[in-house]
Amino acid sequence: MRPDLLTTGLKIPGFGALELPAYFTGVTIGFVVAIVLLWRWAKRQDFDADTILDFGILMVVTGILGARILSVIADGHFKDYVHLCTDPIKVDWPISKAACMGERYAGIWDPVRRVCHPDYRDCLSWIKFWRGGLAFYGGLLLSIPAGMLYLKVRKAPVVKIVDAAGWAIPLGLGWGRIGCFLNGCCYGSVTNSLAGVAFPAGSQASLGQFKEGLVASPQAAALPVYPTQLFEAFIAFGVALLCYLYMRTRQRFKGETFLLFTIAYAAGRFVEEIFRRDDRGALAGLSTSQLIALASIAVAAALWALLLRRRSRLLAG
Repeated sequence: MRPDLLTTGLKIPGFGALELPAYFTGVTIGFVVAIVLLWRWAKRQDFDADTILDFGILMVVTGILGARILSVIADGHFKDYVHLCTDPIKVDWPISKAACMGERYAGIWDPVRRVCHPDYRDCLSWIKFWRGGLAFYGGLLLSIPAGMLYLKVRKAPVVKIVDAAGWAIPLGLGWGRIGCFLNGCCYGSVTNSLAGVAFPAGSQASLGQFKEGLVASPQAAALPVYPTQLFEAFIAFGVALLCYLYMRTRQRFKGETFLLFTIAYAAGRFVEEIFRRDDRGALAGLSTSQLIALASIAVAAALWALLLRRRSRLLAG
């Protein structure tokens, strides 16, 4: 675990020390790789490369916005963001007294409840996505319609480019999940299997296990957990390869590759969520992402069946 790949002594007013967070680095690498490969693909297809570059940048901006909004609303920390702006004493940081009084947190120690409170207001905390807190499906649900609208305005081949996004998006996502692993977020449930990894004291896994009563202190080393971040990275890279090969060799109609991505990723994500343990919202025993995954599979499967029937009628006619 290495949340900060680089820390400097410089401080930005309102945002804290200038750092290079592992999570943000992984996400950035993923975005850059996806955009560059999509741009190279567009040049081979004789599309306007500048349009594709602008499309990629728009996907990044709307993707981050949508992912952050869903994370803030659905991942169980909405009240903390509100209280950090209005009444910070209502925000509990389950960290040790030494950490609370240290330079990183500089908080107020509550000796009765033995928790730390921030001693400052921060109405911009919900914006600071580079420290973690992006829900992939929120980004996808906002960026795809925004990107399609942009391509339509630019009179580009919308569906063909969206098909290419079917392998570019999971390729970028895989790098982002590697950043999650280094950051320690999106951790899995406790396991004694050989797949288990132990995050250090003060990690999100140890804090979560302290809340569940699994460890005696938030400053205790976490019990071994499933590396669900790496599980999803494997799923994402596998889906990217599957969709890329499918688009080149087996695609039968426009939009089929993106539908394949939607179903394959949703199925993998639904299973991976079973092994996760971090706060991410829940309803009827299913996480927010599992509910969206089920809806995505249903809609994509219905569209796939409809378009296949339409293609069959055209071939028969």
